[in-house]
Parts: sequence; C-alpha cells; structure tokens
Amino acid sequence: MNDVLLIALFAFLGAAAAGLLGAGVLRLLRHRSLVVSLSVVAGVAVTAMLAGTLTVARAMFLSSHDLYVVTTVVAMAALVSLATAVLLGRWVAAHSRELTLATRSFGDGGTFAAPVGQPTAELAALARELAATSAKLDSSRERERALETSRRELVAWISHDLRTPLAGLRAMAEALEDGMAADSGRYLRQIRTEVERMNGMVGDLFELSRIQAGSLTLTPARISLYDLVGDALAGVDPLAREHGVRLIGDRIDEVPVEVDGKEMSRVLGNLLINAIRRTPPDGTVAVAAHRSDGGVVLSVTDGCGGIPEEDLPRVFDTGWRGSHARTPPAGAGLGLAIVRGIVEAHAGRAEVRNVQGGCCFSVTLPAA
Repeated sequence: MNDVLLIALFAFLGAAAAGLLGAGVLRLLRHRSLVVSLSVVAGVAVTAMLAGTLTVARAMFLSSHDLYVVTTVVAMAALVSLATAVLLGRWVAAHSRELTLATRSFGDGGTFAAPVGQPTAELAALARELAATSAKLDSSRERERALETSRRELVAWISHDLRTPLAGLRAMAEALEDGMAADSGRYLRQIRTEVERMNGMVGDLFELSRIQAGSLTLTPARISLYDLVGDALAGVDPLAREHGVRLIGDRIDEVPVEVDGKEMSRVLGNLLINAIRRTPPDGTVAVAAHRSDGGVVLSVTDGCGGIPEEDLPRVFDTGWRGSHARTPPAGAGLGLAIVRGIVEAHAGRAEVRNVQGGCCFSVTLPAA
C-alpha cells in the first residue's frame, strides 16, 4: 500500500510540474490562435503523462531499455495528440473565420447568412443567435426607413399647412390695413378661424414632441368609462351635426378605468373627430366599450369605406393621412400618432382593422 502511495506521489509531482509550466505557457499565448492553444493543451497533457511516467520509472530503477521503450511510446502518443489538436484547431479556426466574415456582412448593412456545418455546438448556437439578431436589425432598419419617410413627409406637410394660412392671414391683414376690406367683420372672423387652426396644429406638435421625448406626465384617476365616453360624444356632437353624421354610443359598459382623464379625452376626441370627418353625410360613427380578457376595450367604428391593406401598418405613424389631399381639414397627420403615444403611455395598445363599410379603431387599456 505504501508503494502505491509513493508511486502516486511521484506521478503527481511530475504531472503537476508539467501542468504548471503549461498553464504559464497558455497564459502567455492566450491571445494567439485557437490552433496554438489546442496544441499547448495537447502538449501539456502528454508532457504531464510523460513526466509522471519518467519520475515513477526512475524511482523504480527500471533498466535503460525499459525506460527507452516507455519514453518512445509516450513520444508517439505525443505526436498523435499534437497532430489531432492541430487538425481540430485548424478546423475550428477555419469555421470561426467563416463566421466572422458572415458577421461582418450583416454588420455593414447586409443580411447574415450562417455558414453551413458548424464544428461545435457553441459555434452553431452563436450562428443561430447572430441570425436572429440579423432579422431584428433588418426589421429595425425597415422601421427606421419608414419613420424617416414619415418625418420628411411631416416636415413637408407642416410647412405647406402653415404657409397656406399664413399667406391668407397676410393678405387679409394687408386688405384691412389698406382699407380695402368691404366686410371687415368677415375678415376678422376668418383670421380668428385660421389662427385657431394653426394653434391646434402647434398644440399637436407640442403634444407629440412630449410623447416622443418621454416627458408626458400622467395623472391617473379611477373614472367610469361611461362618463368618459359620454363627455367625448357631447364634445364632438356639433361637428357631427355639421357633417350630417349620426353618433351612436349605446353599447358602453359602465366599467372603471385608471387613466388620466384629460389625456384619454384627447384620445377619444381625436378618434371621433377623425371618424366624423372621414364618414360621408348620413353615415354613422359608433362607439362601444366593454371588458375583455385583455382589459377594457374601447372602439370607434366609422363609415370611411375602409383603409387599403398596405396602409394599415402605417395608420398610427407620424404624418400619415391616408391620402395625399392637401385641403383642410386634412390636418397634419398627428392625431393618430398622438393617440398611440398616449395609449401606450397608459400601458395599453391602439389597433385598427377594416370592417364592412369602414374601419374600427380600438384602444385596449388595463382594467382598474
């Protein structure tokens, strides 16, 4: 038993010395190629075995011939191990270079295409993650292009919509100043109308900037959805009468919600005004509210005739108008973007879908 322990001790000391030396070499070469690291690992393993074997052999006083045989066997094992390590390292390094080139392609704006046949499970998992990241980047780039297009359209539309009333205001002011206005009262009323319209546009821009900057401050309170909808319907009733549109709000459940009453009134007002202006005379705009599994759903259905399917994903984008009409009251295309921003600030979501004869805008809010 003592001989076995002594042999184990000598073998451990020899292998430990080789292992410590190999660890130092690995630390010095840690930034080199994987081929070098694998070769060092294989060399350390064989050297540790050789050192332990030779230490025990010398302690056992083996003959020179036996010691030569043992050394030769270990040396052949070392050559095979090193060759295997080099081949494996070159194989893994080659696939790593392919993965690096593929990664560089989608980093430059392309699409990641994973090389076929990854040598290790880790590299295969990395390739799958890179492919998923590439898909997300493609989606983000597409979204960014759409947002940039919306921003450019918004700047152009706002510039046009502000320049047109300003030109009219200038002409009317000059006419009043020169005493050329036959009906000064009508001119003053028109000036006030244009100023109010411009003030509404500027207010929408300010509200949207607060939403996009994340500085929208909410003051939530527990209120009845029935009262909220009732106030909104009363506010837009004159506009509906002017356009000959009937308002229907007889499917409103009395469910409580925890929202900012002022901001949610703006949401309902924007949806209702948009629906009234898009609905032809003698049409109807219906408002409904009910509790669902996902929370409280508030919907506004109009008779606009529907939205083209290709435009549905852009409805809530900044600057979207649904048409290229340049005449009032087309607006600046900010109302629905404000709706989505306020609803998302309440941890809800805004959606739109086509229904027979029109479209349905729905707002889902968390139940109180």
